[in-house]
Amino acid sequence: MNRPKFYVYLPIVIALVLILGIFIGTTFNLNNSQGTISVDAGNKYNKIEEILRYVQQEYVDTISPDKLVEKTIVSMLQNLDPHSTYITAEELQATNEPLKGNFEGVGIEFNIVEDTICIIAAIPGGPAEAVGVQAGDKIIKVEDKKVAGVKITNKGVMEKLKGKGRTKVKVSILRRGKAQLLDFTITRGIIPIYSIDASYMVNSKIGYIKISRFAATTYDEYMNAFNKLRKQGMEQLVIDLRGNGGGYLNTAVDIADEFLSDGKEIVYTQGKARPRKSYKASRKGSFENGKLTVLIDDGSASASEILAGAIQDNDRGTIIGRRSFGKGLVQEQSEFSDGSAMRLTIARYYTPTGRCIQKPYTDGLDAYYEEEYKRYKSGELENADSMKVSSSLKFKTPAGKIVYGGGGISPDVFVPLDTAGRTHFLSEVVYSGLVNEFAFGYADRNRKKLKAFKSFDDFNKSFTITPEIFNDFVSIAQKNKAVKNDKQIKISEEIIETQLKALIARNIWNNEGYYQVIQSRDNVLRKAVESMK
Repeated sequence: MNRPKFYVYLPIVIALVLILGIFIGTTFNLNNSQGTISVDAGNKYNKIEEILRYVQQEYVDTISPDKLVEKTIVSMLQNLDPHSTYITAEELQATNEPLKGNFEGVGIEFNIVEDTICIIAAIPGGPAEAVGVQAGDKIIKVEDKKVAGVKITNKGVMEKLKGKGRTKVKVSILRRGKAQLLDFTITRGIIPIYSIDASYMVNSKIGYIKISRFAATTYDEYMNAFNKLRKQGMEQLVIDLRGNGGGYLNTAVDIADEFLSDGKEIVYTQGKARPRKSYKASRKGSFENGKLTVLIDDGSASASEILAGAIQDNDRGTIIGRRSFGKGLVQEQSEFSDGSAMRLTIARYYTPTGRCIQKPYTDGLDAYYEEEYKRYKSGELENADSMKVSSSLKFKTPAGKIVYGGGGISPDVFVPLDTAGRTHFLSEVVYSGLVNEFAFGYADRNRKKLKAFKSFDDFNKSFTITPEIFNDFVSIAQKNKAVKNDKQIKISEEIIETQLKALIARNIWNNEGYYQVIQSRDNVLRKAVESMK
């Protein structure tokens, strides 16, 4: 997504006219006996204006004019395409934060466990860490008001702890081994939001980098991760874009430039009011040679598809996984004086071979987003032969490989969804948060013992979920009304044990530890490693 200067488009004109119409208006004439409104039939914008004013004045219930205008704008944009949208002033900051790469707050990662705010980690270099807040601490009070045992939500925690930089917030913390609450006054500051979830060496030659979004800081994060792996002997690279919903187009272009030689096309955009604009590799990339694999799935969209499409269309690497989401529309954000904003689709993007991978949206929003569920129902996630491609949208790469447009990036190597070990019991304990809560509790009680491991590798080799630990989990799950089913528990035992170990690792070694454990069962990554041999 680009963020260029404000451009005045038809929807903006309509929106401004709507607002002016409520407060200013022109000639309004109601004939009560016939129930008609007199407007200038040649001025369609006036018609909208008069309807809004009429509704405000005559509707049976009182309606806020501001809300009426906003609902009208939302409805108008939704009827253009699925990705043109209106964002209220209240929502805009939270919407922009993940793409800006930072926010202002105290700098903690937390979970709500047993109605208590439990700190998973104090972000390194952040305000909370600076005053001595530690992983495992429990926040009992904020500004002397109790926040434990009051059914606080994640949103409620954010409202209390986030705030403008240099403002202060007092928190009272319960720490294991301390009889009294510990009081900390934290001065809020800028907290980074990282978009590289993990980077590590899969083996002595293959490096792995998982990118969760394409934000303003992602390129720098990527280069730091890449250089770290290079120093560890990386010769081949896996880029994981699964679940990455996109972000800034320019960030995806910058990362693609690291893999492609000078002059190679990465993507181009074109719209009715926007002439074709090409983005090409423009410098010596850090990894123009060496085996490259990109992992995608149905959650990979937009900027993720730009990167995957550029690699595939230039025959630079192998795309492994399942068909991506299929978002080939470019949005531009324009902000209004009241703090609200509009993201309007202004162009389509095209991969180097000329394919637009936007999936159809003519059947409405519900059908558009239900398409992912239809893939599951049709068997596409489990069988490559069920994958829908359009023979009329066939393109050829420079090396002669056939690729398709019209609905996502189809992988070069298909890997089916892993359904082994999936049961109702597994779904129940995962989606209810029981696995996460148990892992946090175990890590919290055994933090000293876990930190005695010399490194994550030492932990990963030596620590196992013993039958005793697993049985404790099953007992707690039953106490929390999870229906015990011995057969299903046996089927899902290995998955649950892996998830417990991964979540325990996250509490000590953050995401680096989590992903290295959880991906021991990752059939897509396993296929990537096999393909590189």
